[in-house]
This record gives sequence, structure tokens and C-alpha cells, in this order.
Amino acid sequence: MKKIYIAGPYSIGDKLENVHTAIRTANELADIGFAPYCPHALTHYWDQLHPRPYEFWLELDRHFLVCCDAVYRMQGESTGADREVKQAISLGIPIFHTIEAMCEHFELTPDH
Repeated sequence: MKKIYIAGPYSIGDKLENVHTAIRTANELADIGFAPYCPHALTHYWDQLHPRPYEFWLELDRHFLVCCDAVYRMQGESTGADREVKQAISLGIPIFHTIEAMCEHFELTPDH
């Protein structure tokens, strides 16, 4: 099972809607047969209970990104996601902007 890091908008716009969109994306990837990592979900709720600086969350996410087989870059403006994409590129981790391209790369179909 390929581990997919989900990178996308969080702090620009409605944070809760961004989290919901990321979770829906993670669910779709799981249904296909990927093992998605959705930092939006964990950090959003954790930060509400125990606030931390923005840079803490980015650093934490970087430690998980290195363990992933690919990055799925969701649509939308996000400086954090852009930084994650740059890190992935520097590590040779492939970046995908569509689920279809990622499925093709890993030879998976939405039907499995």
C-alpha cells in the first residue's frame, strides 16, 4: 500500500472547510487502496486544544512527508503546501495534481 501525503490549503479561507475537503480526499484515496496521511485533520483539532506556532506544524509535517511514497497536491493557494512540494521534490518524492495521474503511476484503478 503506497503512503500518500496530502498537501493543500489550510489557513487560507475557511479552515474547517479546508479540513473537510482534505478528509474527503483522504477517504477517496483510501477507497482506491492508498494509505493517505492527512495532516489537516490531526493538526486542526490538536491546535484547537493545544495551540502551537505555525512553524511547529510545518516541521512536524515534514517528518511525516519523508516517509511517504508520493505527495498529492490539492488545488488551491497554500504557502505551506508549496513548501511541502519543494521538500518532496528535493527528496525525489513524486508530486501528483490529479488522483488519476497518481493511480496511473502506481498502476491502481479507482475500482482497485
